[in-house]
Amino acid sequence: MKIFGGRATQALTQDICSYLDIPPGQADIFKFPNDNTFVQIKENVRNVDVFVVQTSVPPVDEALMELLIMIDALRRASAKSITAVLPYYPYVRSDKKDQPRVPITARLVADLLVTAGVNRIVTVDLTADQIQGFFTIPADHLTAQPVFARYFKEKGLENPVVVAPDPGAVKRAQRFSERIGAPIAFIDKRRMGTEVRATTVIGDVGGKQAILFDEEVDQGSSLVKAAEMLLDKGASEVYGACTHAVLSGAAPERLSKAPIKELVVTDTVPVPPAKRWDNLVVLSIAPLLAECIRCIQGGQSVSALFM
Repeated sequence: MKIFGGRATQALTQDICSYLDIPPGQADIFKFPNDNTFVQIKENVRNVDVFVVQTSVPPVDEALMELLIMIDALRRASAKSITAVLPYYPYVRSDKKDQPRVPITARLVADLLVTAGVNRIVTVDLTADQIQGFFTIPADHLTAQPVFARYFKEKGLENPVVVAPDPGAVKRAQRFSERIGAPIAFIDKRRMGTEVRATTVIGDVGGKQAILFDEEVDQGSSLVKAAEMLLDKGASEVYGACTHAVLSGAAPERLSKAPIKELVVTDTVPVPPAKRWDNLVVLSIAPLLAECIRCIQGGQSVSALFM
């Protein structure tokens, strides 16, 4: 078994390899002056099970193309199998045709990966479960819930309540609430003209420490509004728990000023120092991914990770 990382996930790949006590695979990845990406695998992978770790970060298209080129290089070097480990799946939001004449880019990404030569996919907390069905190969959909549950249990909140940011997220929030032994509430959203607005909180949050649980935080506006609404409804404190810290644009500044006690995220998306602030907590996803890789390599059940 060998594990290679793209340029977007060098630190995460090193953490995964350290956990498994193996060295990361060696590859040269760079761009020619004409902006073409070049990849050369620097060690023998013939008849080897290979895992390639690459996440979706800006520039997204460049990271995706780099991944496809790495896969092609490994396939042509006679790797026995290739598993793409995608902590944050590219174009995950484009999962359905919700307007006339628009693409389903998440499905296109799946087709590109299979065509390039991937034998298996591993990803974390897809925003839409149906994306698993886009693949004609095995796809392991992991969740960061155990990572968050461990953190909040160790934190020892006295009276927590898990809050889903919208009705569609209730099932996942419910599973998380069961892990930490907390009740659940959710924010009701209604369409008003062309906008979708939060209207009220369903469930008792009075005097409780609310944990807003979601798959990702992008621009942060919805998270800030939800936190303000929960405090208006009597919550004593508000925490955020979001797997993917996309943090686009002015999100770090907006969230650093928000009435949120802590925003807890994982490193499925690298969070550089410029995007960090005092009450941002970044948890490592490396042990979860490493154990998944160990299960796949050993022919064991991946679902055992979530028991």
